[in-house]
Amino acid sequence: MYEQGTLFEVKADQPLAARLRPQSLEEFCGQSHLIGEGKVLRRLIENDNVGSMIFWGPPGVGKTTLARIIANRTKAAFIDFSAVTSGIKEIKQVMEQAEQNRRFGEKTILFVDEIHRFNKAQQDAFLPYVEKGSIVLIGATTENPSFEVNGALLSRCKVFVLHALSTEELCSLLTNALRDKRGFGGQEIDIAPDLIETIARFANGDARNALSTLEMAVLNGQFDGVKTVVTTETIEQCTSKKSLLYDKSGEEHYNLISALHKSMRNSDPDAAVYWLARMLEAGEDPLYVARRIVRFASEDVGLADPRALEMCVAAYQACHFIGMPECSVHLTQAVVYLSVAPKSNALDVAYNLAKKDALTMLAEPVPLVIRNAPTKLMKELDYGKGYKYAHDYDGKITDMQCLPDSLVGKEYYFPTEEGLEGRFKSRLKEIKDWKDEQRKKR
Repeated sequence: MYEQGTLFEVKADQPLAARLRPQSLEEFCGQSHLIGEGKVLRRLIENDNVGSMIFWGPPGVGKTTLARIIANRTKAAFIDFSAVTSGIKEIKQVMEQAEQNRRFGEKTILFVDEIHRFNKAQQDAFLPYVEKGSIVLIGATTENPSFEVNGALLSRCKVFVLHALSTEELCSLLTNALRDKRGFGGQEIDIAPDLIETIARFANGDARNALSTLEMAVLNGQFDGVKTVVTTETIEQCTSKKSLLYDKSGEEHYNLISALHKSMRNSDPDAAVYWLARMLEAGEDPLYVARRIVRFASEDVGLADPRALEMCVAAYQACHFIGMPECSVHLTQAVVYLSVAPKSNALDVAYNLAKKDALTMLAEPVPLVIRNAPTKLMKELDYGKGYKYAHDYDGKITDMQCLPDSLVGKEYYFPTEEGLEGRFKSRLKEIKDWKDEQRKKR
C-alpha cells in the first residue's frame, strides 16, 4: 500500500529512530560523498533539478530519509510506496494521483522501498510515467540494481550508492540522540563514551540499529532518582553479547585479521575459526572478512587448489544475501577449507616479479606478431603479421614469441608441487621443453 501525508510526523510514542529522523540535509548523517558541500546529489537537490534515481545501499543508511528530504526540499508531493505490499492495481492508483497532481502544476516524488521486490511487469508499469515526467521515481534497494531492476527502467534512473555509516558517524549520531529534545535531551543519561562506541560497532553501519540499541539500553538503565546510568552489563544484555576487545584506534582490527590470515596459512583450522569468531562477534563486517579470504584463496592457495577461489566467492555472495548472524557458517566453511587446502604462493610471487619489470620497463613495445590489425594502415605496418592461431596447431600450441624482445626467456611463474599445482608444473615443463625444441630447429 501507499501513504501520502506529512513528511515528518513526530509522535512521542514513536521509536527513537523515527523521532530523530533528519528533516534536512544539514541534519543528515553520513553519505558525505553524495551530499557533502559541492557534491553531485546535493547540487541536484539545491538546484531543484532532481530526476528519477535509485538509492542502493545496506539497511539503515538513510535511503528513505534522503528521499523524504528531497521531496520536502523540492516542494513536491511525496508518495511512500512499498514493493512488499503493493501490486499493479496500487501502481495504477498512484499514477492516477500523480497525473492529477501534475495537472495542478505539482511535482510528485514516488518513493518505492525495496524496488527489487517488484517483478518485471510491475517495474514496467512505472516506465511511461517516468518517461513523460508525471513522477520522479526514487527507488531504494539493498540489492545490486544491475541485476534486480529492469534495464529499461534502470537506464532512466541515476544510481547513487549509499555506504554503511562509519563507527565515528554512528557515535556522533548516538551522542546527538542523547542531547536532542526529540531523543533523550530532556533526561540526564550517564553513559561512558566507550559504551557509545560499543553500540556503534555493534550496529555495523546501520543507524536505525544503533538508535534502537541505544533506546533499549537507556530504557533498561538504572535510574537513581536523578539520572539513568547505562552500564557495560546493560549494553551486554541489550546486544546479547559480551564486549569484545576491538579498540577504536583500529589496531586490534588489524591484529585479528592478521591472526586469521596467518592461522589459515599455517593450516590451523581451529585457530582460524577462533579468530573468525572473535571478529564476527565483535561486530566486524562479514563482507570485510569475506573479501580478505577471497584474496587469500589466490595469494596463499592459488592453483594448488583452484576450487578455493570458487568457495570463497560463494561465501562472499552468501554473506551479501543473508548477512549476520546466519552467514557465519558460510565464512566458517570457507575458512576451514582454506586452512586444510594445499598452499602455494606462486601466483602472488609471479605477479610481483612481473610488476617489478612492468614498472621499470614501461616502454617495451608489444611484439608486432600479437598486435591486432583492425585497419588497412595497421596491416601495412605488419601488425599481426605471422600470427599463429594456437587452435589450428597440434597440441593447441605454437612457438610464437609473446614477450617483448628485451624480456625473451624471462620467467615469473614458478609452480610448486603442492596439490593440483603439481599437474600445472608438469604441463608447463612439457610446454617449455617443446618450445625449446622448436626454437633449436629454426
